[in-house]
Amino acid sequence: MKKYLSRVALAALVVAFASETVAEEWNVSLWGKRRAFTEHVERLAELVSEKTGGEFTLNISYGGLSKNRENLDGISIGAFEMAQFCAGYHRDKNPSITVLELPFLGVSSLEQEIELSMAVYKHPAAIEDLGRWNATLLMPSPLPQYNVVGVGDAPSTLADFKGLSVRATGGIGAAMATVGAVPTSMSASEVRQAMDSGVVKAVAFAPHAHMSFGTIEKATWWTENLNPGTVNCPVVVNTDALNGLSDAHREALLGSVEESLDHYVTNYNGATMDAWGPALEERGIERVTFTDEEIAAFKEAAAAPAATDWLEQNKAAGLPAQELYDLVTGMIAGDS
Repeated sequence: MKKYLSRVALAALVVAFASETVAEEWNVSLWGKRRAFTEHVERLAELVSEKTGGEFTLNISYGGLSKNRENLDGISIGAFEMAQFCAGYHRDKNPSITVLELPFLGVSSLEQEIELSMAVYKHPAAIEDLGRWNATLLMPSPLPQYNVVGVGDAPSTLADFKGLSVRATGGIGAAMATVGAVPTSMSASEVRQAMDSGVVKAVAFAPHAHMSFGTIEKATWWTENLNPGTVNCPVVVNTDALNGLSDAHREALLGSVEESLDHYVTNYNGATMDAWGPALEERGIERVTFTDEEIAAFKEAAAAPAATDWLEQNKAAGLPAQELYDLVTGMIAGDS
């Protein structure tokens, strides 16, 4: 009898141990708060849990694991398994994907932004580039064209941007500099305080971020059609952690990316953009529209020089820069 019970106890321990090893928990480092920009990650967590019966969970943290500018570093050392970051925060760490942040590329939709991003993410140069940080590119966080909100007198022409301090990162910052603005790079969570203190007088964001980070609470004007470009903010996973997943859990994760992005796009094009117009009207924010001639001149002054600089810098760094640039611009031309 004792021998039988000992066998039963041993079997129970084996089952318990097996159950414990099957369970998988990943920590996910985001920042700010839940918003349109993070809806694909939230949906991904739901889908992964559903598909695995709760055996694989993504624990999402908004700022509790790392600063947003340090998320890629955290991924590299395995401090957490998944994270979101923006390429323009540290262009030297991820030069391959900054091709997607060049100004005036002509991207017209979130769907097109996803298509371009995924093509670049799958390019061997991007895989190798992010591989230096033990990171695998999982999916983008597609954003519409940026526009600027500001305080004080609204600009009536592009010349009025001269000397204006603007929070603008990556290619958007380079574009704003061509019209005399003074671009300043800072993380989204720092922007409202910078506006309140007068460090910056204007901020370039996508609509969701203007609402989420409170810039429209301070602003008096908004540029309706400047559209200089957007930023690229991928979600990455620690490569070792990805490789360590069981086949079933890996499939649950990778097989949920497309549906998560579909959810993101539906939410952004729907609820987020539906709220944007009323948010401006409620606060009496003036909408500034520039002439077609001014926008064309802005594009001419910003687009080609920025592309040339990007190509030269990244060729010198050993990247197949022309190949990446041709990939992106070729896809855009093919869609037009």
